[in-house]
Amino acid sequence: MKSIITILALLLCTLSWAQVDTTLFMRQLMGVKGVSDVKPLKSTTYNEKYVLKMKQMVDGENADKGTFQQRVIVGLKGTDRPTVLVTEGYFAHYALQPNYIEELSSLFDANVVVCEYRYFAESVPTPLNWNYMTVDNSLRDLHRVRQALGTVFTGKWLSTGISKGGQTTMFYRATYPEDVDVSVSYVAPLNRSLEDGRHEPFLAKHVGTAEERQAVFEAQKEMMVRKPRLMERFKQFCDKKGYTFNLSYEDVYDYCVMEYPFALWQWGTPTSTIPPKTDSDEAWLDYLTTTAGPDYFTCPSNFTPFFVQAARELGYYGYSQKGLKKMMTVKNTKGYLKKMMLPQELRDIKFDKKLYKRTKKFLKKNDPKHIFIYGEIDPWSASGVAGWLDCSKKQNMRVYVQPRGSHKTRISTMPQEMKADIMSRLTKWLEEK
Repeated sequence: MKSIITILALLLCTLSWAQVDTTLFMRQLMGVKGVSDVKPLKSTTYNEKYVLKMKQMVDGENADKGTFQQRVIVGLKGTDRPTVLVTEGYFAHYALQPNYIEELSSLFDANVVVCEYRYFAESVPTPLNWNYMTVDNSLRDLHRVRQALGTVFTGKWLSTGISKGGQTTMFYRATYPEDVDVSVSYVAPLNRSLEDGRHEPFLAKHVGTAEERQAVFEAQKEMMVRKPRLMERFKQFCDKKGYTFNLSYEDVYDYCVMEYPFALWQWGTPTSTIPPKTDSDEAWLDYLTTTAGPDYFTCPSNFTPFFVQAARELGYYGYSQKGLKKMMTVKNTKGYLKKMMLPQELRDIKFDKKLYKRTKKFLKKNDPKHIFIYGEIDPWSASGVAGWLDCSKKQNMRVYVQPRGSHKTRISTMPQEMKADIMSRLTKWLEEK
């Protein structure tokens, strides 16, 4: 009986200490300046996990313009462990899932801090003023989070992001170079204009094999040949989904066909999935809406904040109508993003190249501990840094391109030799004092 009581006492003591540890970290977070509404989350991958709100200025340079609450998710491995700052470009809801773990956090047993991008999901200012939806303001948000949580996490800091988040990592390093020790940008473009101009020739002449490119073009032609027969079904599909567009159904169909090569290569969809020409109209419509669906062109959408930034300073890609124009109702695609993805009141936004120029200048002249990861067949690689960033004389910065890699390219998907080199470099950087 005494042994049972002793065991129970030990268990209660252990549980008590665990509760104290949990309370200690939560109290640390609650004591950080600007942090509020700290709530625990379930996690199978982190010792403790919380969602909190960080008070941010709508205009990062003028507090008189008001404040808003930015959603941040924090996962704990140990306050003295490295911390990965995820510079998310969109929503952060995925990080709420109990089984969520970020790649670098998994590889290096690191804490994670996921910052939802301003104007998305739960991080939206009220009233909504689009003038303050800028990259520089988003970087001030990150800088404030880094400074605040740096009082809790005392190890080295890494910043990382994917796609638009990877861009943000790049911009963040160029603007606040001392905030983090290491940066890893996944599949991040650096576009030079609203319609950059490098993506169309990449898709026409360089991606995949000549046979694959021809198969994709033949599929586009087949979609256009079938357009008169598919339009009624296409309209019904859009109406059933509740999609709303700025252009006609006929024009939206054309844009889906033009978007199709970009979407196919971006996500690494094999050309072997293209239906045979003997397949039914229903099969072809299903293939088109699955690979390059019209939901992408809806307005307004959850991605309107991104399209505002693309029009203002992030840039985007254009479309080629070569060999298809005679079959299309769309006769000119110039300025399509503003016409299709932006509400009328935002279409006068002018593109500013300052962000592109200053970022490119920083990367060329400096040598931060920064790794860029791209996929060979990903169209976004056409406007990535791999085409012009010479790392041969740099000690730190490196660019890795996965053969036949898509927008899903990660460290874990790299060939073994590349993966080993990346891991060796990152490990060395994190071990340096």
